[in-house]
Amino acid sequence: MRVLIVEDNPKIASSLQRGLREHGYAADVCHSGFEGEDLAAAEHYDLVLLDLMLPDRDGVEVCRNLRRRCVDTPVLMLTALSGTDNKVAGLDAGADDYLTKPFEFEELLARIRALLRRGEASEGRLLECDDLTLDLYTRVAKRGDKEHELSNKEYALLEYLMRNPNRVLSRVQIGESVWDMNFEAGSNVIDVYVSQLRKKIDRMHDRPLIHTIKGAGYRFGVMD
Repeated sequence: MRVLIVEDNPKIASSLQRGLREHGYAADVCHSGFEGEDLAAAEHYDLVLLDLMLPDRDGVEVCRNLRRRCVDTPVLMLTALSGTDNKVAGLDAGADDYLTKPFEFEELLARIRALLRRGEASEGRLLECDDLTLDLYTRVAKRGDKEHELSNKEYALLEYLMRNPNRVLSRVQIGESVWDMNFEAGSNVIDVYVSQLRKKIDRMHDRPLIHTIKGAGYRFGVMD
């Protein structure tokens, strides 16, 4: 999952980015409203963390403009202002949730998970495909009776594949969703991580779940 952090305080932005990456999210950072709006409109993000008080324009205006531009990416607004009027203004501008600073990082993660679940009412804690399950809280994959610990990037890649079963996903699509804006399109890093996942979840199983589609990318799921 890819998150855009729009926060003008470098220390806070860096802390959020580091924490999200440690939990398997790809996270980009920008420090102004204009840049944040343009990035959110031009790039694929699963969520935007948007500070309310930015140096060039406030988060309410950024959020309102994104909705006017038909960007429906979930927006979680962050602010030190706890007044009801501020919350109402943000939500009325199109924000999906509102979190007051300071906050516990675990609460932020819980709110992010809740926003990403919206529209997927049947999803709970686990993603499942055939005899493979992925625990979204512990980030442990289990196939059959064997559990596999995953690195941050292995988890992010497997989550993306499992959320898009039976679709041919190009390397560009995977890179845009699992890696941040510094991803190099010509790199073989995706193939390396796919190989690592295969060793964990496909090796020694009769029904492989990760399939290479020559010249196109990868497909996840059971193939007849």
